[in-house]
Amino acid sequence: MKKRFLPALLLAACVTIGLFSCQQNKKEVKKEYPLFWTWLDYRPGMNFDSICQVMNDLGLEGIMLNAPTPDDYRVAIPIAHKHNIEVYAWLWTMNLEHDRDRIVKEHPEWLSVNRNGKSLADTTAYVDYYKFMCPALPEVREFIKEKVKSYCEVEGLNGIAIDYNRFVDVVLPTTLWPKYGIVQDREYAAWDYGYHPAMLKKFQEQYGYDPREQEDPSLDVKWRQFRCDQISEVANMIAETVHSYGKKMAASPFPTPKMSSRMVRQDWGKWNLDIVFPMVYHNFYTMDPSFVTDCTIENARDKNPMTTLYCGLMVTDGPEMFACMDEALKNGAQGIAIFTMLGLRSPEVKKQFRAYTDSVKAVRAANGGIIKATYPRVANADPFQHAGVMKRIEARMQQLVAEKSGKTDLAPLSLGDYKQVDAYDATRWYEVTDAASNTTFTVTFYLYGDVLSGWDVAIKK
Repeated sequence: MKKRFLPALLLAACVTIGLFSCQQNKKEVKKEYPLFWTWLDYRPGMNFDSICQVMNDLGLEGIMLNAPTPDDYRVAIPIAHKHNIEVYAWLWTMNLEHDRDRIVKEHPEWLSVNRNGKSLADTTAYVDYYKFMCPALPEVREFIKEKVKSYCEVEGLNGIAIDYNRFVDVVLPTTLWPKYGIVQDREYAAWDYGYHPAMLKKFQEQYGYDPREQEDPSLDVKWRQFRCDQISEVANMIAETVHSYGKKMAASPFPTPKMSSRMVRQDWGKWNLDIVFPMVYHNFYTMDPSFVTDCTIENARDKNPMTTLYCGLMVTDGPEMFACMDEALKNGAQGIAIFTMLGLRSPEVKKQFRAYTDSVKAVRAANGGIIKATYPRVANADPFQHAGVMKRIEARMQQLVAEKSGKTDLAPLSLGDYKQVDAYDATRWYEVTDAASNTTFTVTFYLYGDVLSGWDVAIKK
């Protein structure tokens, strides 16, 4: 296994542990949550015992489990606890799941509406299973609260981990655009949700105007924040319910509070969470581990002070995954969640993963129950200082030149200066010319949430 930062960090931890222990009052020490987690779907009849054994082999100690009914958890939890694995119910909230068809049929008026006035009751946003409800409706909130209660009543469940507590993605991660044949260089009406009559009425009562009257509602900060606040109210309602049962409250939101506020109206830094597992899936955004660095720095600063920060990563079954875990732990994360452990297939990678989890646990133990890290308070939003991203951009340019010329070889580039030619909201357009092929490229950067959150390259027409 390639040598990483952890052995050095362990040495530093051993040196500082005496000082750290003296500074800590026993009453102030927080509960040590599992360090390594995974998300997983549970279905009746599956061999969950063998899955838990694999988790033990990998060093995973916590699972966010999605099961169809509370009774399914009553079957799964004793098995997990036998393997010393904590179980959190992974629940979808604003987006319907196991009861989707019934609720859509019985309560189509609960479904979210976009800026064009189209309801998810009879239209599709990206995929058929996107059936988000309107958080402004009291009956929707009550439905969610009762659902959460039914899971909290399961004996032995350690906590609740909410997901899809947001609106439809007004902006998808850039790498997903080709899948849907779209370009989202700004917020477009078809994907801009939150225009349910109840939501509009509630906003107008508070601010005295209809946001649809704006020339570009996407630039109306009050309207944007209002929708975020409706989602936050639902999250904190759930947290109050979960805590009343003596269980822990967790969530799996988008990469950072600022980014998710823009992309899905999810200002999760205001949620009363015990643990947060932001889904920092770098391969959806910049495809470079620096995205993990930037997001974790922002999250360590902007999370709720009561919340323990983790980092959710997409399994890559290769060395890049370890680089991403390094970046998360060096910049403020107190652990890792992977989506999903089933993606770890290589025996060599599994062996490396276990060695990695063991080393991190040793670091935390030596540091009195925390992963100590020193990091800046602000992420580097300058795309030209992200060497890994720029390398990928130039590789894409080489591919485009080869496709244009009909060649298979990737020729070296001779790039001039990048010149900014336009900007709108979070989008920046640049042009740069390759003298070797006499080709001018348009390079687009997306900076949602004050971090480099995506890029694109095209030959200028």
